[in-house]
Amino acid sequence: MPQHAITDQQIENCFDVILELRPHLKRSEFVGMVRAMEQEGYKLAFIDDQDKVIAVVGYSISTSLFMGKNLYVADLITTHTARSKGYGSQLISWLKDQAIDSGCLFYHLDSGTHRGEAHKFYFSQGFTISSYHFSQRLI
Repeated sequence: MPQHAITDQQIENCFDVILELRPHLKRSEFVGMVRAMEQEGYKLAFIDDQDKVIAVVGYSISTSLFMGKNLYVADLITTHTARSKGYGSQLISWLKDQAIDSGCLFYHLDSGTHRGEAHKFYFSQGFTISSYHFSQRLI
């Protein structure tokens, strides 16, 4: 069952799994970055097996004119050694419950265009492609 990362140690324990999705991150900055993001509504949660983190999700709840109240999944990863064992499905189901319990109308995520296996997984979980996401690097 997923649980929120509350302590600095729990956040730190999520780093190696998150690094598989976000390889640019630095261990020395991770806890501080998550703590700053929490001030903006970010929540980090994880699944562990035998005291080792194997799946991590980061999300936030906000309201927009487009979707009303919604839960946005910013980060979702299962470590490569634990994939296809149901942990991703557990996270998706748990997130859906979090969204419903919070009164959200939608929950949604972005996925890099190169992540074909992740896309197959999201389709199997009932997600659809609803829009393109555009970005522009500023610095």
